[in-house]
Amino acid sequence: MPLAVRTDPCAFDLLSLGALVHRLDPGPIPFRKARAFDIHVSGGEYNVAANLADGFGLKTAVATAMVDSPLGDLVRGRVREMGVTPFYKHFEHDGVRGPNIATVYSDRGHGVRAPVVFYNRANEAGALLKPGDFDWKGIFAGGVKWFHSGGIFAALSATTADLIIEGMKAAKAAGAVVSFDLNFRAKLWKAAGGEGRAVEVMRKIAANVDCLVGNEEDMQKGLGVKGPEVTQKAESKLDPGVFFGMIENTVKEFPNVKMVATTLREVHSTNRHDWAAVLWLDGQKYASPTAQLDVVDRIGGGDGFAAGCFYGLLTGRPPQEALNLGWAHGALLTTYPGDTTMATRAEVESFAKGGGARVQR
Repeated sequence: MPLAVRTDPCAFDLLSLGALVHRLDPGPIPFRKARAFDIHVSGGEYNVAANLADGFGLKTAVATAMVDSPLGDLVRGRVREMGVTPFYKHFEHDGVRGPNIATVYSDRGHGVRAPVVFYNRANEAGALLKPGDFDWKGIFAGGVKWFHSGGIFAALSATTADLIIEGMKAAKAAGAVVSFDLNFRAKLWKAAGGEGRAVEVMRKIAANVDCLVGNEEDMQKGLGVKGPEVTQKAESKLDPGVFFGMIENTVKEFPNVKMVATTLREVHSTNRHDWAAVLWLDGQKYASPTAQLDVVDRIGGGDGFAAGCFYGLLTGRPPQEALNLGWAHGALLTTYPGDTTMATRAEVESFAKGGGARVQR
């Protein structure tokens, strides 16, 4: 059965389930020498909802944990600024140990120096979320077109993976498309039991999804799907043939999957990337153009791609156009600091159609 997106009026175009974090960003300065930083509110799952609301004007929501503390107030304010409706499970901070909104430390690197990312997710409120924490019947009562979650949230604890499956089943029952961004993060899964645990958990989740987002490494290390050796340097990381081969193997094991999409990135330096994307939808293959990017901040580019592609499908665009919108939005997102969009829909549409960087007068 082909991917079917609801066209009737709904309370929300997309609902994300995941953990909110705050990212400390010292720019190009390594943390060992940093004296100041920007604070970005983020979360792999939340970013998609934020991008669709702020950049594309859709009605989105997030189901997540919230800590009642001054930092929680900051995070709540940023969610509100992006236009995302929250469904919070509240946790009271004890003033000393938490529960906490996790901290992500991520500089931007520069030139030959790659960005470095590390975490403090100790006593994280998001990891305490469990089945039964959200009133799915009430949340879906007004209609939801698309439900999204991801592998970062799945890695936080045993209960978060179970909650994802609970949410997906409720979404399916309510007629929503279900998507999952594999987002394999070696550091997170190392702390959660290793690659074997990642495969066990994410395969259970993948059995419930319509749409997967993820590259060949995500599929091999996150789903255990056989494919090309990702530890070896390929001739070109922009060759869609490698990815389409992985998809064929994936959908054989998960026949419920109707769509798979990912970005293709050739990194020449921290600030110079070649950028493309591919989409497999209902057995048909689509590839984007290739762009050369001058990157300001690469964090969040993949979430930007997912948001743009979902926007195209939610608004009835042809698959190639939906893919190009995702490719364009992800590219634009790398030109801003932070994890969420500063682009407008008009800018995304223009770049997707071949618009360039001439001054707009």
